[in-house]
Amino acid sequence: MRFRPCIDIHNGQVKQIIGSSLRDKGDAAVDNFVSEQGAAYYAALFQRLGLPGGHVILLNAKDSPQYEATRKQAMEALAAWPGGMHVGGGINAGNAEEWLNAGASHVIVTSYVFTKGRIDFDHLEDLRRAVGREHVVLDVSCRKKEADSDRYFIVTDRWQNMTDVELCTETLQTLSGYCDEFLIHAADAEGKQNGIEAGVAGILGEYDGLPMVYAGGVHATEDISLLRQLGRGRLDVTVGSALDLFGGPLSLDEVLAACGAEGALEDAAN
Repeated sequence: MRFRPCIDIHNGQVKQIIGSSLRDKGDAAVDNFVSEQGAAYYAALFQRLGLPGGHVILLNAKDSPQYEATRKQAMEALAAWPGGMHVGGGINAGNAEEWLNAGASHVIVTSYVFTKGRIDFDHLEDLRRAVGREHVVLDVSCRKKEADSDRYFIVTDRWQNMTDVELCTETLQTLSGYCDEFLIHAADAEGKQNGIEAGVAGILGEYDGLPMVYAGGVHATEDISLLRQLGRGRLDVTVGSALDLFGGPLSLDEVLAACGAEGALEDAAN
Protein backbone atom coordinates (compact mmCIF):
# COMPACT_ATOMS: atom_id res chain seq x y z
CA MET A 1 0.00 0.00 0.00
CA ARG A 2 1.35 3.41 -1.01
CA PHE A 3 0.39 6.75 0.46
CA ARG A 4 -0.70 9.20 -2.25
CA PRO A 5 -0.74 12.86 -1.24
CA CYS A 6 -3.48 15.28 -2.25
CA ILE A 7 -3.72 18.99 -2.90
CA ASP A 8 -7.35 20.12 -3.09
CA ILE A 9 -7.88 23.66 -4.37
CA HIS A 10 -11.14 25.59 -3.91
CA ASN A 11 -11.70 29.30 -4.51
CA GLY A 12 -7.99 29.74 -5.17
CA GLN A 13 -6.87 28.25 -1.85
CA VAL A 14 -5.54 24.88 -0.73
CA LYS A 15 -8.31 23.41 1.40
CA GLN A 16 -9.78 20.33 2.95
CA ILE A 17 -13.57 20.29 2.75
CA ILE A 18 -16.48 18.02 3.58
CA GLY A 19 -17.04 16.52 0.15
CA SER A 20 -20.82 16.18 0.41
CA SER A 21 -21.11 19.92 1.19
CA LEU A 22 -19.61 21.10 -2.11
CA ARG A 23 -21.98 23.15 -4.25
CA ASP A 24 -21.27 24.98 -7.50
CA LYS A 25 -23.91 27.59 -6.61
CA GLY A 26 -22.06 30.31 -4.79
CA ASP A 27 -18.88 28.19 -4.78
CA ALA A 28 -19.99 26.93 -1.38
CA ALA A 29 -18.39 24.25 0.79
CA VAL A 30 -17.89 23.47 4.45
CA ASP A 31 -14.18 23.91 5.12
CA ASN A 32 -12.21 21.69 7.47
CA PHE A 33 -8.96 23.50 6.76
CA VAL A 34 -7.79 26.49 4.74
CA SER A 35 -4.04 26.75 4.21
CA GLU A 36 -1.95 29.89 4.35
CA GLN A 37 0.41 28.19 1.89
CA GLY A 38 -0.05 27.92 -1.86
CA ALA A 39 -0.35 24.67 -3.79
CA ALA A 40 3.27 24.89 -5.01
CA TYR A 41 4.47 24.71 -1.40
CA TYR A 42 2.81 21.33 -0.91
CA ALA A 43 3.93 19.98 -4.28
CA ALA A 44 7.55 20.86 -3.47
CA LEU A 45 7.19 19.28 -0.01
CA PHE A 46 5.82 16.03 -1.43
CA GLN A 47 8.68 15.97 -3.94
CA ARG A 48 11.26 16.35 -1.16
CA LEU A 49 9.60 13.50 0.74
CA GLY A 50 9.58 11.26 -2.32
CA LEU A 51 5.81 10.80 -2.51
CA PRO A 52 4.85 10.71 -6.22
CA GLY A 53 1.50 9.86 -7.77
CA GLY A 54 -0.64 12.16 -5.67
CA HIS A 55 -3.38 14.33 -7.05
CA VAL A 56 -4.07 18.03 -7.50
CA ILE A 57 -7.83 18.60 -7.66
CA LEU A 58 -9.58 21.76 -8.89
CA LEU A 59 -12.87 22.01 -6.99
CA ASN A 60 -14.40 24.95 -8.86
CA ALA A 61 -16.49 24.61 -11.99
CA LYS A 62 -15.12 26.20 -15.16
CA ASP A 63 -17.84 28.85 -15.18
CA SER A 64 -17.09 29.88 -11.61
CA PRO A 65 -15.65 33.37 -11.02
CA GLN A 66 -13.16 31.58 -8.75
CA TYR A 67 -11.99 29.11 -11.39
CA GLU A 68 -9.03 31.11 -12.73
CA ALA A 69 -7.57 31.58 -9.25
CA THR A 70 -7.93 27.84 -8.64
CA ARG A 71 -6.43 27.01 -12.03
CA LYS A 72 -3.45 29.27 -11.33
CA GLN A 73 -2.75 27.44 -8.08
CA ALA A 74 -2.95 24.07 -9.85
CA MET A 75 -0.55 25.20 -12.57
CA GLU A 76 1.93 26.42 -9.96
CA ALA A 77 1.79 23.07 -8.17
CA LEU A 78 2.52 21.16 -11.38
CA ALA A 79 5.37 23.50 -12.23
CA ALA A 80 6.86 22.95 -8.77
CA TRP A 81 7.09 19.19 -9.39
CA PRO A 82 6.99 18.40 -13.12
CA GLY A 83 5.88 14.83 -13.72
CA GLY A 84 5.24 14.20 -10.03
CA MET A 85 1.50 14.54 -9.64
CA HIS A 86 -1.85 13.96 -11.34
CA VAL A 87 -4.40 16.72 -11.94
CA GLY A 88 -8.17 16.63 -12.12
CA GLY A 89 -11.09 19.00 -12.47
CA GLY A 90 -12.86 19.93 -15.70
CA ILE A 91 -10.51 17.91 -17.92
CA ASN A 92 -11.54 16.58 -21.33
CA ALA A 93 -9.96 15.43 -24.59
CA GLY A 94 -9.58 19.04 -25.70
CA ASN A 95 -7.53 20.31 -22.76
CA ALA A 96 -5.86 17.17 -21.39
CA GLU A 97 -2.63 17.69 -23.32
CA GLU A 98 -2.34 21.23 -21.97
CA TRP A 99 -2.31 19.88 -18.42
CA LEU A 100 0.29 17.27 -19.28
CA ASN A 101 2.45 19.95 -20.86
CA ALA A 102 2.06 21.98 -17.66
CA GLY A 103 3.72 19.18 -15.69
CA ALA A 104 1.04 16.63 -14.78
CA SER A 105 2.03 13.00 -15.22
CA HIS A 106 -1.66 12.00 -15.58
CA VAL A 107 -5.00 13.70 -16.00
CA ILE A 108 -7.92 12.65 -13.80
CA VAL A 109 -11.26 12.57 -15.59
CA THR A 110 -14.83 12.01 -14.40
CA SER A 111 -17.66 14.11 -15.76
CA TYR A 112 -16.37 14.08 -19.34
CA VAL A 113 -16.65 10.29 -19.58
CA PHE A 114 -19.89 9.89 -17.62
CA THR A 115 -22.52 11.92 -19.45
CA LYS A 116 -26.29 11.75 -19.10
CA GLY A 117 -25.79 9.25 -16.33
CA ARG A 118 -23.93 6.68 -18.43
CA ILE A 119 -20.47 5.81 -19.73
CA ASP A 120 -19.67 7.85 -22.84
CA PHE A 121 -17.45 5.52 -24.86
CA ASP A 122 -16.97 8.10 -27.62
CA HIS A 123 -15.43 10.47 -25.08
CA LEU A 124 -13.27 7.68 -23.68
CA GLU A 125 -11.94 6.97 -27.18
CA ASP A 126 -11.34 10.67 -27.79
CA LEU A 127 -9.39 10.93 -24.55
CA ARG A 128 -7.34 7.83 -25.29
CA ARG A 129 -6.45 9.17 -28.73
CA ALA A 130 -5.61 12.61 -27.36
CA VAL A 131 -3.10 11.61 -24.67
CA GLY A 132 -2.94 7.80 -24.50
CA ARG A 133 -4.45 5.63 -21.78
CA GLU A 134 -1.09 5.64 -19.94
CA HIS A 135 -1.73 9.27 -18.96
CA VAL A 136 -5.35 8.86 -17.87
CA VAL A 137 -6.77 8.25 -14.39
CA LEU A 138 -10.50 7.63 -14.25
CA ASP A 139 -12.20 8.99 -11.16
CA VAL A 140 -14.97 6.58 -10.19
CA SER A 141 -15.95 8.32 -6.97
CA CYS A 142 -19.25 7.06 -5.67
CA ARG A 143 -22.08 7.16 -3.15
CA LYS A 144 -25.21 5.19 -2.35
CA LYS A 145 -28.50 6.08 -3.98
CA GLU A 146 -30.35 4.63 -1.01
CA ALA A 147 -29.01 4.67 2.54
CA ASP A 148 -30.00 1.07 3.26
CA SER A 149 -28.48 -0.29 0.05
CA ASP A 150 -25.09 -1.95 -0.38
CA ARG A 151 -24.73 -0.64 -3.93
CA TYR A 152 -22.69 2.42 -4.88
CA PHE A 153 -22.98 4.52 -8.03
CA ILE A 154 -20.48 6.84 -9.68
CA VAL A 155 -21.03 10.55 -9.06
CA THR A 156 -19.90 13.41 -11.29
CA ASP A 157 -19.62 17.20 -11.30
CA ARG A 158 -17.69 17.46 -8.06
CA TRP A 159 -19.74 14.65 -6.45
CA GLN A 160 -23.03 16.48 -7.00
CA ASN A 161 -24.73 14.40 -9.72
CA MET A 162 -25.52 10.70 -9.55
CA THR A 163 -25.09 8.40 -12.56
CA ASP A 164 -26.63 5.02 -13.34
CA VAL A 165 -23.15 3.43 -13.48
CA GLU A 166 -22.60 1.10 -10.54
CA LEU A 167 -19.20 0.73 -8.94
CA CYS A 168 -18.45 -2.97 -9.37
CA THR A 169 -15.84 -5.30 -10.80
CA GLU A 170 -17.57 -5.38 -14.17
CA THR A 171 -17.50 -1.58 -14.47
CA LEU A 172 -13.81 -1.42 -13.54
CA GLN A 173 -12.96 -4.12 -16.04
CA THR A 174 -14.89 -2.29 -18.76
CA LEU A 175 -13.07 0.98 -18.08
CA SER A 176 -9.62 -0.52 -17.61
CA GLY A 177 -8.80 -0.42 -21.30
CA TYR A 178 -9.00 3.37 -21.25
CA CYS A 179 -6.86 4.35 -18.27
CA ASP A 180 -3.73 3.70 -16.23
CA GLU A 181 -5.38 3.64 -12.80
CA PHE A 182 -8.51 4.52 -10.82
CA LEU A 183 -9.16 7.16 -8.16
CA ILE A 184 -12.10 6.50 -5.87
CA HIS A 185 -13.50 8.99 -3.39
CA ALA A 186 -16.15 7.59 -1.07
CA ALA A 187 -18.09 10.83 -1.43
CA ASP A 188 -20.27 10.56 1.66
CA ALA A 189 -17.25 9.87 3.87
CA GLU A 190 -14.97 12.48 2.28
CA GLY A 191 -13.75 15.06 4.78
CA LYS A 192 -15.81 13.79 7.71
CA GLN A 193 -13.04 11.84 9.51
CA ASN A 194 -15.58 9.24 10.65
CA GLY A 195 -13.84 6.18 9.24
CA ILE A 196 -13.61 4.66 5.80
CA GLU A 197 -16.59 3.51 3.72
CA ALA A 198 -16.13 -0.22 4.26
CA GLY A 199 -18.58 -1.15 1.53
CA VAL A 200 -16.59 0.74 -1.09
CA ALA A 201 -13.31 -0.81 0.06
CA GLY A 202 -14.85 -4.29 -0.11
CA ILE A 203 -16.07 -3.76 -3.67
CA LEU A 204 -12.65 -2.51 -4.75
CA GLY A 205 -11.00 -5.52 -3.14
CA GLU A 206 -12.87 -7.78 -5.55
CA TYR A 207 -11.10 -6.19 -8.53
CA ASP A 208 -7.60 -7.39 -9.34
CA GLY A 209 -6.34 -5.20 -12.14
CA LEU A 210 -5.12 -1.61 -12.43
CA PRO A 211 -3.81 0.39 -9.47
CA MET A 212 -6.52 2.01 -7.34
CA VAL A 213 -6.36 4.90 -4.89
CA TYR A 214 -9.00 5.15 -2.14
CA ALA A 215 -9.96 8.46 -0.50
CA GLY A 216 -12.54 9.25 2.14
CA GLY A 217 -12.93 9.10 5.89
CA VAL A 218 -9.48 8.03 7.07
CA HIS A 219 -8.97 9.49 10.56
CA ALA A 220 -6.79 6.92 12.34
CA THR A 221 -4.13 4.38 11.46
CA GLU A 222 -6.69 1.65 12.18
CA ASP A 223 -8.63 2.89 9.13
CA ILE A 224 -5.59 2.26 6.97
CA SER A 225 -5.24 -1.26 8.38
CA LEU A 226 -8.93 -1.95 7.71
CA LEU A 227 -8.59 -0.56 4.21
CA ARG A 228 -5.67 -2.90 3.53
CA GLN A 229 -7.71 -5.85 4.82
CA LEU A 230 -10.94 -5.09 2.94
CA GLY A 231 -9.07 -4.06 -0.19
CA ARG A 232 -7.00 -7.26 -0.09
CA GLY A 233 -3.80 -5.27 -0.35
CA ARG A 234 -4.86 -3.85 -3.72
CA LEU A 235 -5.50 -0.26 -2.67
CA ASP A 236 -3.33 2.78 -2.20
CA VAL A 237 -4.67 5.50 0.10
CA THR A 238 -4.83 9.25 0.36
CA VAL A 239 -5.43 11.12 3.62
CA GLY A 240 -6.72 14.68 3.60
CA SER A 241 -8.44 16.37 6.53
CA ALA A 242 -6.98 14.00 9.14
CA LEU A 243 -3.37 14.72 8.12
CA ASP A 244 -1.42 17.11 10.32
CA LEU A 245 -0.31 19.03 7.23
CA PHE A 246 -3.96 20.02 6.86
CA GLY A 247 -4.78 20.60 10.50
CA GLY A 248 -5.63 17.01 11.45
CA PRO A 249 -4.41 14.67 14.20
CA LEU A 250 -2.40 12.18 12.11
CA SER A 251 1.26 12.82 11.45
CA LEU A 252 2.70 11.94 8.08
CA ASP A 253 5.12 9.62 9.88
CA GLU A 254 2.20 7.67 11.33
CA VAL A 255 0.45 7.42 7.99
CA LEU A 256 3.55 6.24 6.15
CA ALA A 257 4.28 3.67 8.85
CA ALA A 258 0.69 2.38 8.63
CA CYS A 259 1.14 2.07 4.87
CA GLY A 260 4.30 0.03 5.40
CA ALA A 261 6.74 2.80 4.54
CA GLU A 262 8.63 3.11 7.82
CA GLY A 263 11.67 5.31 7.56
CA ALA A 264 10.56 7.01 4.34
CA LEU A 265 10.76 10.50 5.84
CA GLU A 266 14.17 9.85 7.35
CA ASP A 267 15.45 8.47 4.04
CA ALA A 268 14.13 11.50 2.19
CA ALA A 269 15.85 13.85 4.61
CA ASN A 270 19.25 12.17 4.27
